[in-house]
Amino acid sequence: MQNPRQIAFLALREVHRRGAFADAALDRAFSNSQLNDLDRRLVTELVYGSVRRMRSIDFIIDKLATKKSSQQPPELRTILHLGLYQLEYLNQIPPSAAVNTTVQLAKENGFSGLSSFVNGLLRQYIRLTDNNLNPLTVTNYKSSVERLGILHSFPEWLVKLWIEQIGETETEQLCEWFNQSPTIDLRINPLKSSIAQIEAAFKTHNISTSRIPNLPQALRLNGSIGAIQNLPGYSEGWWTIQDSSAQLVTHLLGPQPGETIIDACAAPGGKTTHSAELMQDEGTIYACDKTASRLKKLKENADRLQMKSIKIHTGDSRHFPEFVNLADRVLLDAPCSGLGTLHRRADARWHHTPENIQQQSQLQSELLANAATFVKPGGVLVYATCTIHPLENETVIRSFLDSNPHWQIEPPTIDLPVQPSPEGWVKVWPHRHHMDGFFMVRLKQLKKE
Repeated sequence: MQNPRQIAFLALREVHRRGAFADAALDRAFSNSQLNDLDRRLVTELVYGSVRRMRSIDFIIDKLATKKSSQQPPELRTILHLGLYQLEYLNQIPPSAAVNTTVQLAKENGFSGLSSFVNGLLRQYIRLTDNNLNPLTVTNYKSSVERLGILHSFPEWLVKLWIEQIGETETEQLCEWFNQSPTIDLRINPLKSSIAQIEAAFKTHNISTSRIPNLPQALRLNGSIGAIQNLPGYSEGWWTIQDSSAQLVTHLLGPQPGETIIDACAAPGGKTTHSAELMQDEGTIYACDKTASRLKKLKENADRLQMKSIKIHTGDSRHFPEFVNLADRVLLDAPCSGLGTLHRRADARWHHTPENIQQQSQLQSELLANAATFVKPGGVLVYATCTIHPLENETVIRSFLDSNPHWQIEPPTIDLPVQPSPEGWVKVWPHRHHMDGFFMVRLKQLKKE
């Protein structure tokens, strides 16, 4: 089967019918097809885009159809999503092509009797937008929360949370950021290469790159790059993929040659291998994770980068008494909601609720309390998440410090591309800093008298 829109439909059907994650559904759909690069990119755009913009597209259906989107047969709703996504968000596809291919999808997937309805709804939408009457922009919304939620396709609880933190104008900028395609950053492995060498290698392949201020190992790739493993230096271990904000975390940790480091939630290992690079691969890093399959990926990456200092430790880091008072530095990159990386995870905005954020926060507090016991007196612990939710960040840290008076925040002493807060932690807002949303703080255990 080589029809890209049919493959996109099958992936979306799995997302909506079985609750599959969009990336996993897409991988399965690709494994049963043989598409060229151009068609693969179209399928990826259609699947991620339709999931990302689900609320906006449902709103359009609700305005134009007699039956609300929630009352449509689920697979017909998916077909309408594909058609409306192309019309609203993909300027490079002619409207006639978007309509005709969507009508064809309806006919091929059991909705021949409703193909005229599909055709009529899509053409009605085109007429409205041609007359500047797009339902998304002409509606009188009840509130700014509803407007931003529908226009940019986010749940209202999330929009409300952001407005409380950064105001309406910046929340809209944040929503726009999260609806863009993500950038790809590399982290140069200085034990094997240099940033200048890799820039030159990429230039010979006509791939544009740019450096990130105050991040000496970061290189951002610009434009289309094709398959990652085909890029120069991949198999030689010259670099690995890691977003700039994740690189900040390990610089804040500051591992030194000869030290003992514990990475308490290590997989898939980006920060573990970065620690090894900063230590010149001298010392010991215990890479812990309870998921063996994820640790396998960590080992593969460490092997590709030719790291010798990393020791794999499988299990829940809350149950490692052998680590008490062992480490010079501990990194707790805590499992979190990922609300700072919504541009990378198309469906994450629909999977979270205020209730499961509360549960995450409790787990993070447990992990932090336990990880702190691994640190030698006078040692350092860095707590980090890829979320921008205060319950998972500031609240966890304040609670920990209230319960542990012999710990304190140690503000960064290195130059960072993000200014620390007055309290001493670092919060990366994607729309301000042009990298994934992250929170990180360095904690120091005071030596007992």
